Amino acid sequence: MAIGVLMLHGFSGGPYEIIPLANYLKEHTDWLIDTPTFTGHGETLSLLGFKAEHWMMDAEIAFRKLAEKVSEVIVIGFSMGGILALYLAKRYKVKKLVLLSAAAKYVAPAQLLTDLRIMAKDAINGHLKDNELFIRYESKIMNVPVSATFQFMKIVKMVEPYIPSIDVPTYIVQGKYDGIVPYTTAQYLYDLLPAHEKNMYFSPKGKHHICYSEDCNIWFPKILNFLQTK
Repeated sequence: MAIGVLMLHGFSGGPYEIIPLANYLKEHTDWLIDTPTFTGHGETLSLLGFKAEHWMMDAEIAFRKLAEKVSEVIVIGFSMGGILALYLAKRYKVKKLVLLSAAAKYVAPAQLLTDLRIMAKDAINGHLKDNELFIRYESKIMNVPVSATFQFMKIVKMVEPYIPSIDVPTYIVQGKYDGIVPYTTAQYLYDLLPAHEKNMYFSPKGKHHICYSEDCNIWFPKILNFLQTK
């Protein structure tokens, strides 16, 4: 029985956000792994003029194309991709869901403030180019229009009312030091989802880009085991 895995990246990001997990799954399975890039995203980030509907349709088209090649589809979504994964699970037959830093809520003020203070300190000391947060968000700060951010928020508002009706086995992963999505969002999703089979892992030091956390060696195998269990 052929299995396909659709892996969806986050808002203003690209497949690089989920590539570590994608590579891990490729190494340990013979599954067909697909990591599409949403319109306007990726290395040539250009979001002006694109709407929520574009990214929702991107997700649907990718799902349909993968479903034509396999008998079962697993959907893994990071940040905005997690919300789009829920959207697909509501509309299509999804075998299992993995939600990584899923952006059902967004911006954790306390952690973001801490990160900004560290960034400011690094800037004063001339080490800004070595700051992980700055490196990851430098291009986004310059290239993400406010209108696109509102379109991302629109997706969350559209999908959120349907979460209590999405009955699909789910694994949720969240970093406790996520400055974009409050770590309490994981519990919020866990409580809302009606599935009997649902799991949650809190990365004690993980930030928003959870696939690059120090403890991937712990939770990557947990995800694989969850996906392989009948």
